Amino acid sequence: MRHDYLGNPVSASSEGTLRAVDDFIEGYLAYETRTEGIVAAADADPDCCIANVYAGLLWMFLEAPDAALRASGYLAAAERSSPAASRRERLNVALLGAWVADDLPEALRICDLISDEFPRDLVVVKTHQYFEFNRGNSPAMLRAVLKVLARNADVPYIHGMAAFAYEQCHLLDEAERAARAAIALRRKEPWAQHALAHVMLTRGRIDAGTHFLEGMQDTWTNLNSFMSTHLWWHLALFYISQGRHARVLEIYDRHCWGVAKQYSQDQVGAVSLLARMEIAGIDVGERWRDLGDHLMARAHDTVLPFLTLQYLYGLARAGRAQAEVLLDAVRQTALHAPPFTQEAWRDVALPACEGLYAYVHADFEAAWRHLSAAMPRMPEAGGSHAQRDLFEQILLDAAIKSGRSALAQQALELRRMTDPDGVPVNLALAHVYAALHLPDLAEQARQRARATRARHSE
Repeated sequence: MRHDYLGNPVSASSEGTLRAVDDFIEGYLAYETRTEGIVAAADADPDCCIANVYAGLLWMFLEAPDAALRASGYLAAAERSSPAASRRERLNVALLGAWVADDLPEALRICDLISDEFPRDLVVVKTHQYFEFNRGNSPAMLRAVLKVLARNADVPYIHGMAAFAYEQCHLLDEAERAARAAIALRRKEPWAQHALAHVMLTRGRIDAGTHFLEGMQDTWTNLNSFMSTHLWWHLALFYISQGRHARVLEIYDRHCWGVAKQYSQDQVGAVSLLARMEIAGIDVGERWRDLGDHLMARAHDTVLPFLTLQYLYGLARAGRAQAEVLLDAVRQTALHAPPFTQEAWRDVALPACEGLYAYVHADFEAAWRHLSAAMPRMPEAGGSHAQRDLFEQILLDAAIKSGRSALAQQALELRRMTDPDGVPVNLALAHVYAALHLPDLAEQARQRARATRARHSE
């Protein structure tokens, strides 16, 4: 029997199919475009069970309402060929089937079963982390990778997976060690680079994070649109803190928006970056218009709460009527979602969407009320700490604009602990201290912002 590049037996009948399987496996772990070849390989070799499973998985990662339909043909082909496949491959078929059926508890159970029996099946470990990430279960993300780490210590990507899981659990020292271990094995390990950027952002090492990502740009080649745009997105966050507005706009225009405008992750990255720019006082011009054009197709998209929150914000900010349609779809989903996800939709996504909609329409009282109700449980909606910080920023801006200056002062000073020289946080503090009749503190905040801008003047 043939084996994939990680040593797992594969019932592939040709060298070409095996190469496509290997390209999918490593491309998936490395976020590279070569994963896409698995679809053609599965079409050409319908009797290869694992190739069809992987083609189906690729369609599911589209994160779109029709993803399951697109994946179902490959699931059917995998099921037809499964009697001649290995146990690992048959379990992979069951995993794809559970995901297509939207049975996430069963999908999680199968992920655990596969990684217990076949610890070198890193596609499953990575997919397991993806499922847990989307429901905010960071300890489960960590558990999924740690139980197979010793059996995969030679693989750089396992250390990157561990690094991000550690970071999401606020274990920052462990996250940095794991990220650097991954990069030592393979400098072009984008997920580890990304995890290290998270650590540096969280610890307020803004200049170091900027220098690190700028120094890694030569490795950002042949990446899929999510990984490419997301690494640039992280660099843009550092530039926002430094007050480098022109650089942020350039990143948005050249690297964050325009790579794959139909793709979920590219869309929410663009929404998030534009929203952050506006909160930081950057004039984004007419950029919402084009983004709104591409978000119109999301008017009924409630595939994942974290994505829907940002689709709604982008549609509302672009002035599209589809924002109201999507808000109503969220209300319906909150009532009728499966038990496994209903609480996240009802208790987190729905009030958050109501708050975001109110915020865009300058109803800051309603925005504060709805968002403050959702915020303590926001991890259940999915996304990373850095991504969810957008909602914290919007809540804070709603507090300022609704006259809650004392509350805003508390939140802003806490933020300044991890971004002491940041331009946006200090300018917001200057505004709040002025409103609180503390002019000396307002001037100190303005001076900190001016000093940072001067240090990074271009």
